[in-house]
Amino acid sequence: MVVINYPYIPETITVHLGPPGSQAENISLPFAEYIKNVASSEIYPTWPESALRANIYAIISFALNRIYTEWYRSQGYDFDITNSTQYDQAFVPNRDIFENISQIVDEIFNSYVVRQGSIEPYFTQFCNGTTSLCDGLSQWGTVSLAQQGYIPYEILQYYYGDDINLVMDAPVLPLTESYPGLPLRLGDSGNDVKLLQLWLNRVRQNYPALPAIVPADGIFRVSTEEAVRQFQEIFYMPVTGVVDQATWYRIKRYYTAVKRLGELTSEGVSLEEATLLFPGQLQAGDQGDIVQMVQYYLNVLAYFNPTIPDAPLNGEFGPETVAAVQALQRLSALPDTGIIDRPTWNQIVRIYRGILESLPANYSESKAKIYPGYVLSEGISGQDVRDLQSYLALIGQYLPQFPSIAVDGVFGPETRDAVYAFQDAYGLQITGVVGPSTWNEIAMLYDSLIAT
Repeated sequence: MVVINYPYIPETITVHLGPPGSQAENISLPFAEYIKNVASSEIYPTWPESALRANIYAIISFALNRIYTEWYRSQGYDFDITNSTQYDQAFVPNRDIFENISQIVDEIFNSYVVRQGSIEPYFTQFCNGTTSLCDGLSQWGTVSLAQQGYIPYEILQYYYGDDINLVMDAPVLPLTESYPGLPLRLGDSGNDVKLLQLWLNRVRQNYPALPAIVPADGIFRVSTEEAVRQFQEIFYMPVTGVVDQATWYRIKRYYTAVKRLGELTSEGVSLEEATLLFPGQLQAGDQGDIVQMVQYYLNVLAYFNPTIPDAPLNGEFGPETVAAVQALQRLSALPDTGIIDRPTWNQIVRIYRGILESLPANYSESKAKIYPGYVLSEGISGQDVRDLQSYLALIGQYLPQFPSIAVDGVFGPETRDAVYAFQDAYGLQITGVVGPSTWNEIAMLYDSLIAT
């Protein structure tokens, strides 16, 4: 199933009552109420309805563009938009709302303008068309067009071009920041890593000193780490190769800039760019390798905490897995939905890493160690790679169909090929990288062989 990361309508929006850098108050309010306020401040209720609707579409899209690009939050601010017309659109706290404008907003607040072929809310710049002129929509100009019989969509086309569409009935969801919540580092994987790689590869077109990330497959390999380090060096940040919150938003800020996502001349975000590698969340009925990965983590957590029941390692999100997730959520003071959303996943990772850090050096004795908590791939080196190689080397001694490899702590082509062979033989996804499922299968076979 293909999952697209479409924009959504936020339940709330936070408005800064002044220019961006001013010491002014922030107000958070429902998104629809914000649109009603801005529309009542920007346009006149006596205008023809087609003009009102066209302007309200523009007001909605402008606000959503600020939220989608995290225009201000990526600069370190704690708000989504300002009420300064020099930068954004008018908002007057506690003002009266016109009834006809309120009714229109209630009908269309979850609709917005997009450029054909792009998924992000279009930057619908506008001005009043009399004392202020711009390349976008003229508010007073919409009146004359409406009087000539233009419908709202035609008015928007007149100003923004024929190649626009209206997205209708977008979902309304709680506003969440794009930062994953945990730093991304070597060995991490998932949609957030894929998004990071996409951003960096696009920024590289304007800053060719950045190395290309190949493959950009959602796995934080050495090539991704090198690109992050170079980005941090170019933009005078601590060079760690780890994507913390500051690095995440600096990368997103430059991605937004080079794509001109906050401009009329936006390059746009294509459907392909918005396609997720993995489901946004996991729940009952889901199945596949990613479910099996979660089950592995949960079973390790269950081993160290008896309040969490075991989940079968079968890749099927059934009742037992739901029960394990709910137990973990209750233990972590999270809503016990049984659904693995971002907060739940982050908590699983935190607890798992805490377990790894607390284990004594000789905890495994002669058996294989538990999964080290990150994906092993070509280019990585260290003790975890050495352990993996020792397991594969012993397996090769017992089972001649597997190649023998050197145990040198460097994940090179030889180790990659051995992983390929193992994954092929045991019906695993053939990737040449070692995540929880592959590590677990290798570890179980190793343990069974040394026990014979």
